[in-house]
Amino acid sequence: MTDIILVDEHDNQIGTAEKLAAHKQGRLHRAFSIFVFNTQGELLMQKRAAGKYHSALLWSNSCCSHPSPGEETLAAAHRRLQEEMGFDCPLTHAGHILYRTEFENGLTEHEYDHMYIGLYDGSIAADSSEAAEWKWQSVDTVFVDMQKHPEQFTYWFRFSLEDIVKKAAAIKQGVKIQ
Repeated sequence: MTDIILVDEHDNQIGTAEKLAAHKQGRLHRAFSIFVFNTQGELLMQKRAAGKYHSALLWSNSCCSHPSPGEETLAAAHRRLQEEMGFDCPLTHAGHILYRTEFENGLTEHEYDHMYIGLYDGSIAADSSEAAEWKWQSVDTVFVDMQKHPEQFTYWFRFSLEDIVKKAAAIKQGVKIQ
């Protein structure tokens, strides 16, 4: 089984736990979410694979996961982007969100989630065990779709997208994000 990093509300590591056990117990843990845009300003979205332990077949950001114990979060983000979507690109840290949500299957996602923004125009070779589908979509269309059908999107994606779009625009303008 895979272990993940348990943290406090300031992202200080306080231990490790087996991934599924941490989600069953609702333990706060370190995670990351990647939002990749192309030069046309479209967002790479993935529909989570049917075999995911929660939020299966929901649309979400380009990639998300957890760093392993002893692994730097940015290194884990690059690793998982390659593993899930079949490519890598430069990533800019765009802050974090802290959230907690419970799922119908009894699992709880309680994450200190580091947000990364990337720019990429190349080919995609998604792993079907991670992403059932993927697409490039304009942000305006995503917001309209989320308003009409919020149940088709992951919680953390709905929670974070507006802030990420603002930060991506700032990065494009050359503003350094803290």
